[in-house]
Amino acid sequence: MEAYICAACPRNCNALRGDTGAGFCRMGADPAIARAAPHYDEEPVISGVHGSGAIFFSGCALRCRFCQNYPISHEGFGQKVSVQRLREIYFELIDHGVHNINLVNPTHFSEAILESLSEPLPVPVVWNSGGYEKVENLRQFEGKVQVYLPDLKYIRPDSARKYSAARDYFEFAGPALKEMLRQTGPVELDEEGIIRRGTIVRHLILPGCAEESMEILDWIAENLPGAWVSLMAQYLPFGKVEGVDQLNRRLYPEEYEAVVDHLMELGLEDGFVQELSSSDEKYIPSFDLTGVTGYNTRTD
Repeated sequence: MEAYICAACPRNCNALRGDTGAGFCRMGADPAIARAAPHYDEEPVISGVHGSGAIFFSGCALRCRFCQNYPISHEGFGQKVSVQRLREIYFELIDHGVHNINLVNPTHFSEAILESLSEPLPVPVVWNSGGYEKVENLRQFEGKVQVYLPDLKYIRPDSARKYSAARDYFEFAGPALKEMLRQTGPVELDEEGIIRRGTIVRHLILPGCAEESMEILDWIAENLPGAWVSLMAQYLPFGKVEGVDQLNRRLYPEEYEAVVDHLMELGLEDGFVQELSSSDEKYIPSFDLTGVTGYNTRTD
């Protein structure tokens, strides 16, 4: 891609994204990818039987201290590809029989992705992001993205600052999630129980943050009617969490149970609750450039 001035995410870097990395995400104009393969560990309505066509992009607009994808989000591991190659990857995954194309952490490559989706795909597109989004950027994808799968990480500014270097996280995430739901409407499943369109909000319970998790669930119940909730318990002390408050440990069972009980009290029954046993490294994919290299003659 040609170089461009980027303001896709709330950082508003206005950095010149070209051949070399720039801006907060430290990425260039061409998308960088660490893995593109069928993925079976998403929510059941996304992974189904044949897997979700997950494309893991390098770089990130957040600096989550505990990120399980640290080598690609913080350290930038991945390989640059052209927009044409990105679209080829979509169809290579579709040829594998995946239920959807799952764009993992895509926001900072919005320009390239928008171009790659100039023609519709025969399967739903999933926008799988950290929730730190600008409404005006999301509006470009109306009709091109059928499923939004955002995180809602924080509601308190201090937590967002300490753990993700984004004090204004909820200031942007709240309106962004409302926009996602406006675009998709309530969750719709096909005859096989696979999602066709809709918004599923993920929330990862962090150690020592059960009260904030309950506040987040309160906000979802009040503001996102029709969205499903995916309550996640897979936290592991990854990344750079040494000496960072309570993050250098796993969840206590009582923390997990308190948040799950609150979810049920609110009547947020549409969605998923991870078992506490899901905090296992085996669920973290290998970032080894699977599916990134090589070319397929099919282009649309």
